[in-house]
Amino acid sequence: MAPNWFMYFIVFWAVVMIVFMSIGGFFMFRKFLKVLPMRDGKSKLDWQNYWVERSRGMWPEDSKSFLDQLVSPVPSAFRDIAKHSIAAKIAQVAVEGGASEVSRNHCIEGYIRATPKRDYRSLVSFLEKEQIDYSAYTHLLNK
Repeated sequence: MAPNWFMYFIVFWAVVMIVFMSIGGFFMFRKFLKVLPMRDGKSKLDWQNYWVERSRGMWPEDSKSFLDQLVSPVPSAFRDIAKHSIAAKIAQVAVEGGASEVSRNHCIEGYIRATPKRDYRSLVSFLEKEQIDYSAYTHLLNK
């Protein structure tokens, strides 16, 4: 017969495994939802790729480095994904605005539009810490 501590050890690891599998399943489900087509027949990822490709030649070096600065607070494991989705929103703002190249203002507006409302507090604190003027876009934060 196994000692009591061994039984508790097995139960503990079973609970840990179930929790980790649940967390992984949650993120896989979110990714699955992004791939599902919307009403227009394209998925959210399809639209992101469209805007990034459409604006490929519109990004000067200073806008690229500013984008890198904007995504710097994102943990490195998620930074590439966040950078792609933020770049897509910035590109959409620039292209729909009729710009010939992506400017710093497009980057700030697209960054705010790409950020979920629940993260606005950390977004504002990051912009203030980096001394980035976002006063022209406070109306987007108050929606």
